[in-house]
Amino acid sequence: MPEAAFKSEFLKTLQARGYIHQVTHPAELDEAASGGIVTAYIGFDATAPSLHVGSLIQIMMLRRLQQAGHKPIVLMGGGTTKIGDPTDKDQSRPLLTHEHIQANIASIKTVFAKFLTFGDGPTDAIMVDNDAWLSKYGYVDFLREFGVHFTVNRMLAFDSVKARLEREQPMTFLEFNYMLMQSVDFLELERRNNCVLQMGGSDQWGNIVNGVELIRRVEQKPAFGLTTPLLSTASGQKMGKTVGGAVWLNADMRSPYDYWQFWRNTEDADVGRFLRLFTDVPLDEVARLEALPGAEINEAKKVLANEATRMLHGDAEAQKAAAAAQAAFEQGALSADLPTHETPAAGLEAGVQLADLAVAAGLAGSKGEARRLAQGGGLRVNDKPETDGNRLITAADLVDGVVKLGAGKKKIVLVKPV
Repeated sequence: MPEAAFKSEFLKTLQARGYIHQVTHPAELDEAASGGIVTAYIGFDATAPSLHVGSLIQIMMLRRLQQAGHKPIVLMGGGTTKIGDPTDKDQSRPLLTHEHIQANIASIKTVFAKFLTFGDGPTDAIMVDNDAWLSKYGYVDFLREFGVHFTVNRMLAFDSVKARLEREQPMTFLEFNYMLMQSVDFLELERRNNCVLQMGGSDQWGNIVNGVELIRRVEQKPAFGLTTPLLSTASGQKMGKTVGGAVWLNADMRSPYDYWQFWRNTEDADVGRFLRLFTDVPLDEVARLEALPGAEINEAKKVLANEATRMLHGDAEAQKAAAAAQAAFEQGALSADLPTHETPAAGLEAGVQLADLAVAAGLAGSKGEARRLAQGGGLRVNDKPETDGNRLITAADLVDGVVKLGAGKKKIVLVKPV
């Protein structure tokens, strides 16, 4: 649908900032968003104690919804996590206990208050748990009420199922039920909260369409679906994946400094897109920043890092991270806010190979990669290039109680003996 065709602030903003991949009934949804408050939800399963950057586009879409005067629902998947979403997976997820899932939810949900305003007002966000209804259904009752609305033929045709079967990877009957459960979530939220829109990543399109059709068939009411494009970097890497693992949103799983550095390390070609998606920087300012020539694009990357970190961790942590990075990279100084890797003091006394230490500190994904990095002059020990990945790092390398390891131009870790 052409950009000019949208009249609602919500859809115009989503389109201008690059959030829209597919929409069901776009004209109807645009009319609804122009004429009153639209209630919409996105579901988040609790498979870990924190969400990661891959989920941030969904959180930001709920933020855009609320900024446009509509009501967001954060649906925590206390029930669906017991099954495990098979979408885009070749293997079944490990089954978690109810207690483990609830502990993950308690840890995850603190992040949302950084992006959304919760409360009892007409456009205030609310958080619900689908375990409240999914665990109450008896199996026979569930099948009688909802099973008649789904055909196995159609379910097998959805990409999330078809791709798994084409790769000859088994899909359990447990997982096969996931799309029914997600559709019932939408129906329950429509009945309980007058929720008319489900949003999610493009890999969720089949699940979302099922829910839209279920509401329209059973309730004879309008319902809509909207998906975002699946994000990858300009070089094709999956968004949020780094050598050091997932880019977690909880501060106890990834420090504000490391989070700032993740955004500062954005590829040149991605800066404008990420500023539009992950910050509130006005679009005209984004256009100016992404057009900066040559090395000046680094200033745009700092704006991205500052704004993204401020939104998640607060202004004070963003300023500390920026100051620590400036001290480390531009002045060669140490800062208490730099990421730290603790290593046994006894091991350092005996000596640890630089390649092993680089892997342990998250500067390389393997010893081979660390050695290649060193050979190319990309590893530094206390700001001095070190080309031998087998070189032993010992207590003699300690400066002010730490060894300063660097990889490339933008990664620094302080190795501290304990």
